[in-house]
Amino acid sequence: MEKLCNSFDLNSPHISPIPTKFPTRPTSSLTYTHISCSNRGKHHKCIVLKKITTAKNYSGSQLDKTGDSVGLNHGFIKGIGRGLVGFAAALAVCVDSPALAQSLTVAFPVSPAHEVNTVQRTLVEAWSLIRETFVDPTFNHQDWDMKLQQTMVEMFPLKSADAAYNKISGMLATLGDPFTRIISPKEYQSFRIGSDGNLRGVGLFINVNPKTGNLVVMSCVEGSPADRAGILEGDELMEINGERLDGISSEGAAQKLRGKVGTSVTVKVLNYYWSNKCSFVLVNLPREFIKLSPISSAVIPHKTPDGRLSKTGYVKLLAFSQTAASDMESAVTELENQGVQSYILDLRNNPGGLVKAGLDVAQIWLDGDETLVNTIDRDGNMLPINMVNGHAKTHDPLVVLVNEGSASASEILAGALHDNGRAKLVGHRTFGKGKIQSVTELDDGSALFITVAKYLSPALHDIDQVGIAPDVQCSAEMLNSPRESFMKNKSSTSLEADSCIMVAEHELEVQESKGSAS
Repeated sequence: MEKLCNSFDLNSPHISPIPTKFPTRPTSSLTYTHISCSNRGKHHKCIVLKKITTAKNYSGSQLDKTGDSVGLNHGFIKGIGRGLVGFAAALAVCVDSPALAQSLTVAFPVSPAHEVNTVQRTLVEAWSLIRETFVDPTFNHQDWDMKLQQTMVEMFPLKSADAAYNKISGMLATLGDPFTRIISPKEYQSFRIGSDGNLRGVGLFINVNPKTGNLVVMSCVEGSPADRAGILEGDELMEINGERLDGISSEGAAQKLRGKVGTSVTVKVLNYYWSNKCSFVLVNLPREFIKLSPISSAVIPHKTPDGRLSKTGYVKLLAFSQTAASDMESAVTELENQGVQSYILDLRNNPGGLVKAGLDVAQIWLDGDETLVNTIDRDGNMLPINMVNGHAKTHDPLVVLVNEGSASASEILAGALHDNGRAKLVGHRTFGKGKIQSVTELDDGSALFITVAKYLSPALHDIDQVGIAPDVQCSAEMLNSPRESFMKNKSSTSLEADSCIMVAEHELEVQESKGSAS
């Protein structure tokens, strides 16, 4: 299996950055092989799982004789023997010198369906990674070892890989963490599309509304087919090519929207955000080659109360992809060259992405050795992540716009800038996702997302399920204007008509009058 990333938050499933290495793995390994197992005179092939855990310095103490040092106790071993009667199961426990190592071999029956057999191995990989890195060491107060046995037994009679993946998903669901999940090889390939900033699709950013479970449009790529068709933020995606989307994840929906350039896809959209009544729109969208950029910027000129002409640099960050920090730095440099004296950083409806990208963006605005975020591991240990000799690109006054769609890496960035006194927050309370996921590509090409840590803001504010409250709230008056009028004038009036930007400009004037950059 290949470890691809660790500091990744998963509210932006349709963007596919490849993160950096995260937690150190325990000194254990899994090996697989096939052996011939017999049960009551019948011979079957079995998957053999062998786990070897090397003991570290125990200062003379003995390893737990129940086998818990390798995570498989006697109850589990006996349970496997009972649970697989009639399926041909075999197991062996080998104990070397107690001060050195312990090994355990467990054999499970190989499914007669080849594709299910492949997923059986994936099940073992997923189970092992969860066991080693999941943020909750109690696994939602359940016996995680017994879960492997139970799921393997349920998987054996299945006929298709999809059904087998559903069993793994069911096992992961018992952890009580919606961000820990598995996606199939096909879904993962779709997930990775866009890591180089390119996409073949219709230009929609979508996410699941946590309150309703429905798929909601977060934004459209400017000039994309979805943008040209008039699909707007807040619209609800109901159908794709006539297929209802009930229960489909954002990754699954994104995969259906993507496809070969020159083909088209029909979407049914429910709009209730822009009008007083619900209306359904059926739109046929051509798939095109789309260049994604997580950054857009503009200069907002305005007169100060004393009559001076002032320029504010506006930067909108859509998601934390691999290029987010470098693109942000380029945007700030360009705005500096245009003579801006203050900045508005718009993180509204930014669902997250690479946590590392969020930290890198924070360092464009901060100096010194400031704490950017505090992580808490599965043992409850808190580790602050600090800058090292940071040098801000600019010290001009800064306001950050946030709302209910600002999540994960957006909240980390907003918290870092706010708690270090660098920026005021304007808007609405953020989403409230204070967990960090790793993603690992498994041997069959599927991907496993695991919540590996929790995080607190630099001032130790809990974000998970709470969010970050802004310093100043603003209304969304622009979004209440008639849809047709807004679409007609969108290109020229979207910034000027945005009441939150007007509030942000006022806050910048207050900062400038105080001669402070915070």
